[in-house]
Amino acid sequence: MIRLFEFRDLDKIMNIWLQGNLEAHSFIDAGYWEKNFDSVKSVLPNAEVYVYEEDGEVLGFIGMDADYIEGIFVAAGHKGQGIGHQLIGAVKQKKRLSLHVFEKNTGAMSFYLAEGFKVWEKMTEKETGETECLMVYEDGQ
Repeated sequence: MIRLFEFRDLDKIMNIWLQGNLEAHSFIDAGYWEKNFDSVKSVLPNAEVYVYEEDGEVLGFIGMDADYIEGIFVAAGHKGQGIGHQLIGAVKQKKRLSLHVFEKNTGAMSFYLAEGFKVWEKMTEKETGETECLMVYEDGQ
């Protein structure tokens, strides 16, 4: 089931956030994610966040800022089960979505392309020096 974030979800989704970033971004020093942990945790309760819950356990979430996807994460051991697809589907009613993804995060790149996103622009992310892609989904494209 997909539902709106509740404050009681915060520790669980932050754990999913950190583990997901560490797994997906082995090309970025772990300290980068650990350094950003507290700032993400402080803004997350005020963001538009949807969680995927199954049998009372949060297994994934998607964070939004208007039509921009701040992040989508699925708990380790639950990837490839359609959770990410369901989370994206829950926000596709916005008709246009965008996000940034590191080019070296090939799993995420493949996922978003399969979901109908297209690469619109490539740029260098300032803090990491890594190539990042702006990807856009438009309903009916």
